[in-house]
Amino acid sequence: MLGPSYRKNRRLEKIAEKKAQQYRTLHVKKGDLVKVLSGKDRGKEGRVIEVQAEKDRVLVEKVNLVKRHQRPTQQLQKGGIIEKENYIHCSKVALMCPHCKEQMRPKRSITDGVKTRVCRECNEPLDLK
Repeated sequence: MLGPSYRKNRRLEKIAEKKAQQYRTLHVKKGDLVKVLSGKDRGKEGRVIEVQAEKDRVLVEKVNLVKRHQRPTQQLQKGGIIEKENYIHCSKVALMCPHCKEQMRPKRSITDGVKTRVCRECNEPLDLK
């Protein structure tokens, strides 16, 4: 039988985990151009479709394709084997500058009170609205 102190500690651990996940950010955002650093798709480039910050995973278009057996549904009239992207860990991708097409680590700069990511080589902003 577990005592009340164990339950209390476990509850506090869960609260701390939730707070840590709440403030977690990744070095890539949706729409960024990235290059895969390792794995079966090493060297491939693509845009980020989706980011799961709480799991440190990103979904990159045309990278890490897996085959799924799909049953016919109302949305997908024809069933069969379909290929779709699967998530990869964010540490396996590097951000690429869309201007100079080089893999890089961005620096932060503040312009007009707004933080933006900037390429270290060509000094072009990456966060274009």
